[in-house]
Amino acid sequence: MTRLIFLGPPGAGKGTQAKTLADFLHIPHISTGDILRQATKDQTPLGIKAQAYMDAGDLVPDDLVQDMVQERLQQPDAEVGWILDGFPRKVSQAEFLGQLLAENKQGDVKVINLDAPDDVVITRLLARGRKDDEEKVIRHRLDIYRDETAPLIAYYTHLQQLISVNGNHPPEEVATVLQNIIAH
Repeated sequence: MTRLIFLGPPGAGKGTQAKTLADFLHIPHISTGDILRQATKDQTPLGIKAQAYMDAGDLVPDDLVQDMVQERLQQPDAEVGWILDGFPRKVSQAEFLGQLLAENKQGDVKVINLDAPDDVVITRLLARGRKDDEEKVIRHRLDIYRDETAPLIAYYTHLQQLISVNGNHPPEEVATVLQNIIAH
């Protein structure tokens, strides 16, 4: 059974690689952004609460995101494994997830840190052409990411669950490296 957590800066290819690997393994790619959008669309009780925060322009609180992740991991398709993308984002969320997985006897998790140099990530994000993808904004997002994620990388390194993968290669090569990691 494959259970993976994907970490990495914006533009490193996390979403692309997580989706490719999930399709290859026939397991769900679980993105917290997708969970939030689906829950609000379906007007679930948690989705209604989240919508109120999002409508006000606020971040959805940790406990609400954690409840949504917990709910999603309990769905039948997640019993065969999953890839989490976008969660956890900080150590407190990682601790919550570790406790949740231990309670559900799903402790065997690998954490993939898909990394790429800032200049590569910036070039990729600028090429997307989104209006919020200006170099100054991208650099700020990378600073925030590194500040928030450095403790998370240390946390999973300490637990001996972290596997770093160089995302600065063509997507097909990165996908092959990831498939080899899963096979071992």
